[in-house]
Amino acid sequence: MMNTNVVNEKLGAVQHPDYSNEILGIVRSNLAPKLLKEKLLAYHENDIAAALELMGRDERGRLYSILDSETLAAILEYSDNLKEYMSELGIKKKLAVLSQFDTALTVDYLQELDKAQRSTLLELMDSELRQEVLLLSAFDEDEIGSRMSTNYISVPAGVSIRQAMRSLIDQAAEKDNISTIYVVDEDGTLAGAIDLKDLIIAREDTQLSSITKSSYPYVYAQEQIDQCIERIKDYSEDSIPVLGPDNTLRGVLTSQDITQLVDDELGEDYAKLAGLSAEEDLREPLKKSIGKRLPWLIILLGLGLVVSSVVGAFEGVVAHLTLIISFQSLILDMAGNVGTQSLAVTIRVLMDEQLSGREKFGLVIKEARVGLANGLVLGLLSVAFIGLYLTLLKGQNTALALPVALCTGVALTVSILLSSVTGTVVPLAFKKLKVDPAVASGPLITTLNDLVAVVTYYGLAWLLINTLGL
Repeated sequence: MMNTNVVNEKLGAVQHPDYSNEILGIVRSNLAPKLLKEKLLAYHENDIAAALELMGRDERGRLYSILDSETLAAILEYSDNLKEYMSELGIKKKLAVLSQFDTALTVDYLQELDKAQRSTLLELMDSELRQEVLLLSAFDEDEIGSRMSTNYISVPAGVSIRQAMRSLIDQAAEKDNISTIYVVDEDGTLAGAIDLKDLIIAREDTQLSSITKSSYPYVYAQEQIDQCIERIKDYSEDSIPVLGPDNTLRGVLTSQDITQLVDDELGEDYAKLAGLSAEEDLREPLKKSIGKRLPWLIILLGLGLVVSSVVGAFEGVVAHLTLIISFQSLILDMAGNVGTQSLAVTIRVLMDEQLSGREKFGLVIKEARVGLANGLVLGLLSVAFIGLYLTLLKGQNTALALPVALCTGVALTVSILLSSVTGTVVPLAFKKLKVDPAVASGPLITTLNDLVAVVTYYGLAWLLINTLGL
């Protein structure tokens, strides 16, 4: 039997093939166009898209010329430099590729162009594609309709199984999202959905209505993405129908669309947790980045001034017992960290579950108990360490060192408890007010907890001075 370590070493030495350079070598070869195309089609479109970044413009031009529009569109859909590569295509090839894209991607691409280029391409498109593009462009970017796809198959209600199969075959030439077939009435109203497998195995004398799921999830095109994303995530369907205000079928959200929506929402929540109003990317203009950050920074500046004014109110305490200021940063940092932890837990729970009032109250109690337990442990540790630090390293007498250590420990315990509650209550309150709880960002919670910690710490120090006459 082979030694396990040897096996692990061999497995660890396995490296993934460098497809990008292989593809680059093929493009740079002197192969005839037909053979070159055959070799390229042996690779996945994602690998070819990655190889485009290694090619010069002339090399990409050679690749564009030998690939048909359908294959090239499949490759460019994986690229992060879509606008650049599309600009290298002639107008005829560009239109052919756009017609092969998912309509939502075509809309995204057109929106990046200037008005003149966009108008030219729209005028040259065939009428059907133009109508689809204009349909999706009519929705605001925050509405679910802006993310839907027109790549779906529908059949009329009341037709026979044979007629439904024929309609499926006819539409499948242009629509590849065939796992779910939608049934619509004469006016286009959604009547239900059929699983492809059920349609295939159904006997000819079976009624179409008997294999149609009438209670099927759906969303309205005008719904806000952040309001319906949680509902969409609850279903594991291959696609979700998108309806107009009159309940007519306007498009679908494919599983890929839903995955992208969830990813975008998580990205936006992460940005908000960092105190930003939206996500940034590497290519974003300076002015736009400043516009996203500055509003939050102004709010936090105002809160910071409030914290500073509270510290100023305890000027007499600091002047009387200057040693107390040495441990201020300890209290503030720990309070901020604990509050951010509770905030993250609360937002995570709110994303996954629809909580009742009782469950929300239970969440607050749970976080308070966790905060109290952690606060007691950390408070006791801080009393011991600060006491030893002041007596052994700073040479302070026990009569001063012990009260200061005790004041810090108690303040730390109380601050952690209150920070846990704040980090839970604030996002719950935002949710109640119909505001995205992720807006209760890390910096905001940290600043609020700084205020709580400062009042607690210096308030206890004031009591210490007045009680012990220090």
